[in-house]
Amino acid sequence: MTRIETIIPDVFIIEPKVFGDSRGYFFESFRDDWFRENICKTTFVQDNESSSSYGVVRGLHFQKPPFTQSKLVRVVEGKVLDVAVDIRKGSPTFGKYVAVELTAEKHNMLFVPRGFAHGFAVLSEHAVFQYKCDNYYAPQAEGAIAYDDKELHIDWQIDPAEAILSEKDKNHKALRDIDSPFDYNIKLY
Repeated sequence: MTRIETIIPDVFIIEPKVFGDSRGYFFESFRDDWFRENICKTTFVQDNESSSSYGVVRGLHFQKPPFTQSKLVRVVEGKVLDVAVDIRKGSPTFGKYVAVELTAEKHNMLFVPRGFAHGFAVLSEHAVFQYKCDNYYAPQAEGAIAYDDKELHIDWQIDPAEAILSEKDKNHKALRDIDSPFDYNIKLY
């Protein structure tokens, strides 16, 4: 696997080594020893999968402490624009984001650390999205910011009129209007 740094430290793109032949392909989608050496020392405890159609936007979500989560995300079918927004108070990259196209064809992944809001938009006709989490989902700890926060300037690569959101995701506040539960100076691992 290869670790690719992004404009925000601790947010990494991961590209696996894919071995293909006439039968198909093989790759390691996760390897604990490599991950601990190259990304961070954490233990994933929950795997999730979602299926969505073109234009679906999920996010921008986070879990509040003590239930905060890091995620390792990838697409197994289709293509999405995946976004991680730094919401750690005091961070030099507060309010900045990393956006990367994840595709089943490339098998690329994104590591989203604790202290970030996360979301994705489906760019293909259909997408299956998988993610590993290092803490269990806790509904009482849900947090979110508006996917279309004007101050973030995220280009979701879909026409806003075609964006399909859950009722909950239609009503989130802008980053400036929430009290972020994350402090850059407090280690989350």
